Amino acid sequence: MVTPMALETKFWAATDVGKQRDHNEDNFLVDKKVNLFVVADGMGGHAAGEVASQIAVHELRNAVTLNADIIEQFQSGDPSVQPQDILTLMEHAVQSACSAIYRRAQSETEKRGMGTTCSALLLIGERGFIAHVGDSRIYLLRQGHVVQLTEDHSLLNELIKRGKVTRETIDSSPYKDYKNAVTRAVGVYESVQVDTFDFDVLPGDCFLLCTDGLHAYLRDAEMPRLLDGDVQDVTRRLVTLANEGGGHDNITNVIVRIEQPPVPTDRTAEYTRKIDVLRKMPFFRDLDMKEIIRVLNMTEVRGYAPGDLIIAEGKPGEEMFIILTGKVKLHKGDAFITHFAPGTFFGELALIDSQPRSASVTAEEASRALVLRRTDFMRLVKTEGALSSRLLWNVLQVVTERLRKTTVDLAGARMEAEAVDLSEDAEALGD
Repeated sequence: MVTPMALETKFWAATDVGKQRDHNEDNFLVDKKVNLFVVADGMGGHAAGEVASQIAVHELRNAVTLNADIIEQFQSGDPSVQPQDILTLMEHAVQSACSAIYRRAQSETEKRGMGTTCSALLLIGERGFIAHVGDSRIYLLRQGHVVQLTEDHSLLNELIKRGKVTRETIDSSPYKDYKNAVTRAVGVYESVQVDTFDFDVLPGDCFLLCTDGLHAYLRDAEMPRLLDGDVQDVTRRLVTLANEGGGHDNITNVIVRIEQPPVPTDRTAEYTRKIDVLRKMPFFRDLDMKEIIRVLNMTEVRGYAPGDLIIAEGKPGEEMFIILTGKVKLHKGDAFITHFAPGTFFGELALIDSQPRSASVTAEEASRALVLRRTDFMRLVKTEGALSSRLLWNVLQVVTERLRKTTVDLAGARMEAEAVDLSEDAEALGD
């Protein structure tokens, strides 16, 4: 049993009323005991938004704290607690906040319809867990790349996804008066659909949790510079940026930085290797960093000793393998076919169906492989609209190329066979 390493973190938070509001309806939570970080942007008249966001962070912390034993089990490497159990915990925490806000609104007429966004990050060992509703955001800065981990639940985002408007044209469109409308909020109804997912956390990672009063003024290209430096200075710098941009709404941000050791860790080196390998694969070569992380979240790394059978000829296939380190061989029975070195992949047709494997693969030396299961791949295809169309197109191209090569090989084999027949006929005539 492997116990996840507790990563050292630095964090700070700041909130400001902005330039155009007379009170602050944002709330945030920083709980260093359980490494829980939350931002919430309330909405509703008669200061109800402030009440909703306050209830959200309070209920979320209570729900997580009450389940500290589950978190401790996961932290210790207890196999009875899996990442999905932590995600379920996070979803229930948000649902608990949702029902608490809804009940309060039903009991106080002037607060009916109040709600809040909620973006929460829980760090346990070397794993991060996110629960998200609304248009607040969580960003990740990793190795110089900025990734928006959450998706806005907003009318603007829906219109952009459907090709109706762009961020540049929204103000001149018929939808301009509704561009800030959210499509999901915590507490407006008794329950809400919550986005949850988990991912590896690496030394050097920096997270930004913020409300739309800040992210409206952020540009990805500038964020590595903005997030650099002392965390307290960074939070103040971001508030100043938003206010100088107009301060149209309340401004809240939480910075969480995972400390980078002097010497890069093996995990960091392996992560870099996984990114490089995926980007060179025809399946994933045109994916951006956020999409690459989505794919990595669905994979696992497996180690093989020399002589270990990775794929067995004739057995149904459900997984694709990508070699990270070592060397493996492809063979039919005792007949050697070829070697697979780091960066190569095999078994990709298993992502489409479960036909029996046509050959076996065995490790020739100590090797590590990135493994993607068909069920996970298909779940990604079903839930990620724009990404799924590109993935399926790439799969089609790979399959087409494989069929084209097979056709050429068969044609070559047929020509060789015909040449042999003609030679034998000529010899027979000569005799």
